[in-house]
Amino acid sequence: MKKILVLIFLFTGFLAYANNNQILIEEAGKLYTEGSYDRAIEMYEKVLENGFESAELYYNLGNAHFKMNDLAPAILYYEKASKLNPSDEDIQFNLAVANSRIVDKIETVPDLFYERWWNSLIFTFSVDGWAIISLVTFVLLLVVTLLFFMVDVVIIKKLAFWTGIALIVISVSSFALANQKYNSFKKDHEAIVFTPTVTVKSSPAENSIDLFVIHEGTKVEITDNIGEWTEIRIANGTVGWLKGVDLVKI
Repeated sequence: MKKILVLIFLFTGFLAYANNNQILIEEAGKLYTEGSYDRAIEMYEKVLENGFESAELYYNLGNAHFKMNDLAPAILYYEKASKLNPSDEDIQFNLAVANSRIVDKIETVPDLFYERWWNSLIFTFSVDGWAIISLVTFVLLLVVTLLFFMVDVVIIKKLAFWTGIALIVISVSSFALANQKYNSFKKDHEAIVFTPTVTVKSSPAENSIDLFVIHEGTKVEITDNIGEWTEIRIANGTVGWLKGVDLVKI
């Protein structure tokens, strides 16, 4: 009886938690429609503080910041939304528009053809999608294996053997894709510059050589950290050091 009461209590608490977040999101949407973007941002941030996140929530936060011409946080939240739902065209469009408004126009180093192919394959499905494919193919592999050992017909045994080989390849590949996408999602190796103007140094020291200047809203890759200094790589492959306080991780 006690276990049932605990489960009821937990379920009721979850419903109250979900309902509270939904109320905040609806209130934020209303404020956004009315043009109260700063108050809408406050509501959305309360939802984040409650531990809830989604591509739609980050997208709405990005839109509210964009309306206020806060490009750095707008890009940050569009990037977060894109990380959760990279195939959403609205997110990609708004992110591109926001990036077109920032100062830095850095030419991206193109990926090799196999890197483009592999990355596009990774984002074909979500982490759960790839995991489900891997699980389903593994179950089918077990069925085909049983068929191979239980049936004496040569044609069926050959068919089961080659089908099993194909299922092994698909299962292992989908598992690898799910794992890589999950690791990519969890890593915080990318960031947005939040300082209006930053001079990037050749080494982690104030008296080191000035290499180049970047501005708020620019996306960088984090490659190393030493104390308060962070090594970054920009889209064209150039590497340098800046203070970690100038960045907000995606």
